[in-house]
Amino acid sequence: MPTGCTRRKFLTDCGRCALLTAALTPFTRPLAGSHAAAQELRKGYLEKKLSPYFTALESGSIRCELCPHGCEVAPGERGRCEVRENIDGRYYSLVYGNPCAVHVDPIEKKPFFHLLPATQSFSLATAGCNLDCKFCQNWEISQARPEQTLNYALSPDQVVQLARRYQCPSIASTYVEPTIFFEYLLDIARAARAAGLLKVMHSNGFINEAPLRELCRFLDAACIDLKAFNDGTYRELTGGRLQPVLDTLTRLKSLGVHTEIVNLVVPGKNDDLKEITAMSRWIREHLGADTPLHFTRFYPRYQLKSLPPTPIETLERARAAAMGEGLHYVYVGNVPDHPGQHTICPGCRQVVIRRVGYQVDPSHLKDGRCDRCGQAIAGRWHSAGTG
Repeated sequence: MPTGCTRRKFLTDCGRCALLTAALTPFTRPLAGSHAAAQELRKGYLEKKLSPYFTALESGSIRCELCPHGCEVAPGERGRCEVRENIDGRYYSLVYGNPCAVHVDPIEKKPFFHLLPATQSFSLATAGCNLDCKFCQNWEISQARPEQTLNYALSPDQVVQLARRYQCPSIASTYVEPTIFFEYLLDIARAARAAGLLKVMHSNGFINEAPLRELCRFLDAACIDLKAFNDGTYRELTGGRLQPVLDTLTRLKSLGVHTEIVNLVVPGKNDDLKEITAMSRWIREHLGADTPLHFTRFYPRYQLKSLPPTPIETLERARAAAMGEGLHYVYVGNVPDHPGQHTICPGCRQVVIRRVGYQVDPSHLKDGRCDRCGQAIAGRWHSAGTG
């Protein structure tokens, strides 16, 4: 990328449409019947939706109240996420019902290891994001505007219908930050709750308190990226800040939302063992020892292609440090066949859920307990319809 060129300008200059035609893969299983007509890919956004979270300013600008960036947006301009526009002094989402990525994934891919193991999750995202992570693996869509992607037309009710068709007990908002399509996210969550499906999200946690509380009325689980435990590193790697993410984590805990945490360990950036130990201690003290924590392996991506993959030994030391701080469920991720993927009973120290990639064997988990010693294993083990 040329020096001084922003990622979004780079994407536009390179011709986003050609890239995305090749890069975006639709459903992992073919559609059929009455839903097929709704799944024709089309370029651009289809409708706008008024945002409930903005303040109109006397100048005609607005201040967005969705995330801690608090963008002030002039008429005709967009916020940092590139999917919200000030139209005549009102703030509109341009991605409602307009996902560009729709897949059926193993729930473990999010990753959720303590939620409906060995099930599939109907997963979707729109264009856009409110952070600019230098290591983003989905930059083709996260750094794009909706008119630069090929999109589906899917109402919340259609999302629920498709989740049922593909026998998914959960619906996941993932791949990019779900906050940026908040109105769509919220309506899908309402529809999922009414249909007896779980609504989950993988999020960067960079969201304000009021929208988070509204969402949590219908949200069953959240997997939060805690990208560093140092504010300077957070700003450098993502353009965000640490404290709002910590605030989100404590609010999710207080609101009773099942929460798992992912820390992508980037060599030379956030792999200091003292920092990892302090982060693990904070998790235990503020969220509880049963909070699952995933240390995942970095692979060279996007703006950090010059860095090496995370050494496996670094991940193992991080896991040992977190367990040394008293966390019960600590995992090594993005390393196929690593024993750190298994769920270990904190009582008898035997494997309760065995994982090899996305092959999952939960046979030693019985009614949420270890079948050897009877120890309760923290998690959400049943679908909405079964308690």
